[in-house]
Amino acid sequence: MQEYSKKIEIRWADLDPNFHVLHSKYYDFGAYCRMSFFTEHGITTALMIEENIGPIIFREECLFKREIKFGDELEVFLKLSKCREDASRWSMMHELWINRDALAAVITLDGAWMDTRIRKLAKPPVICKTGFDLIPKTENFNQ
Repeated sequence: MQEYSKKIEIRWADLDPNFHVLHSKYYDFGAYCRMSFFTEHGITTALMIEENIGPIIFREECLFKREIKFGDELEVFLKLSKCREDASRWSMMHELWINRDALAAVITLDGAWMDTRIRKLAKPPVICKTGFDLIPKTENFNQ
C-alpha cells in the first residue's frame, strides 16, 4: 500500500481557548486513523474480543509544528516504522497535514498486543500480522 490516510473534520469542540486545536486532540486524530486502518483490514473490535487481545501503547509523543484551526482541511497519515516479524511489537508514525501542504504534527508511538484475560503481552492472531504487512512503511523502516 502506497499510503493510508483519514481526513478529519475539525469541530468546534476540538478547539482550546486560543481557537486552535487542543493538544490532546492530535493524539485522538492519530488513534482514529490507526483504529480505522485496523478495522478496514480485519482487525476489528469483534475480533479483538473473540481473540482476547487488544493493542496497548508504551510510548506516544507528538511534535507540534503548526497550529490547526477551525476550517482547516486536516489529513492524518499512518506509517509503520518498526515491527517484529509476528507483529507482536511495533512502532508507528502519524503525520498530520493541513491542506496536504503544511505539516502540522508528527506523532510517534510504540505498542504491542496484550492478552486481555491474563493482562500480559501476547502474540497476536495471524490476521494482525497480515494487516500490519499492509501498513505503509517509513523510509527508515526496520524490523
